[in-house]
Amino acid sequence: MLREKTKKIIEKYDLELKKNLGQSHLVEEEILKRMIDYADISLGDIVLEIGSGLGNLTELLIERAGKVIAIEKDARLADILVNRLDDVENLEVVREDILEIELPKFDKAVANLPYSISSPFTFKLVESGFDLGVFTYQKEFAQRMVAPPSTKNYSRLSVNLSYLAQVELLEEVPPDAFIPQPEVWSSVVKIRPREPAFEVKDEELFFRVVQGAFRHRRKKIKNSLFYSFEEIIPNSGLSKEQKRDFIDEAISEELANSRPDNISPEDFGEISNCLYREFSRISEK
Repeated sequence: MLREKTKKIIEKYDLELKKNLGQSHLVEEEILKRMIDYADISLGDIVLEIGSGLGNLTELLIERAGKVIAIEKDARLADILVNRLDDVENLEVVREDILEIELPKFDKAVANLPYSISSPFTFKLVESGFDLGVFTYQKEFAQRMVAPPSTKNYSRLSVNLSYLAQVELLEEVPPDAFIPQPEVWSSVVKIRPREPAFEVKDEELFFRVVQGAFRHRRKKIKNSLFYSFEEIIPNSGLSKEQKRDFIDEAISEELANSRPDNISPEDFGEISNCLYREFSRISEK
């Protein structure tokens, strides 16, 4: 069994795996196999794996993919992986922090992600060119990824991913499927990038609007935009009164009096477009 095999490797190398560093290893082989099936891995694919650890998933990936690029930040775990699979021709092990390097060229990504990098890695991923990804995330994070408006999990993450990608929750994974066991349940998630779901005039402005609005999510949109104004439109040179007037002129009363939790991703797109048009108008004067 994979569980016993993993325990023997840990014992052999006298490892102390740390949950707080995301070093929990998925040891249910059937779940790992399903993750690969969800991604429809074939010999024509270059597959990116993040946080490869001891190689439980890596061993299965190299059987199906044309090439596997395994990224492992922990040098000791990377060395163990190389020692275990040193005769594999279609495996490249990269000893780097995935957040600090340029992503290599790949077709698909499959990984048991360190949960501490879930948000920054996901946004880095969806802005790169690839076919699809299948990952384990903390269950609560996964629910935020797909949450609709007016629900407790609706967030900046929900809005931005809705704009950039199709996200599907595939199955839940209990804590006892891992060594060491995390404190939380996990979810297997499929991400497929797509053309933006709606039009925005300035993507960076759109993302700043969403971030600023959810920074003050309990306030009405007109107030959350006001308190985040310099973050949304840096160096505007406007006084407090001018900022208030700018917001009142730019967006409709209905949206202005709504709260971030209750408006759709498309509404956020409309707000950013309105701010863009208003700023362009006053800049031309």
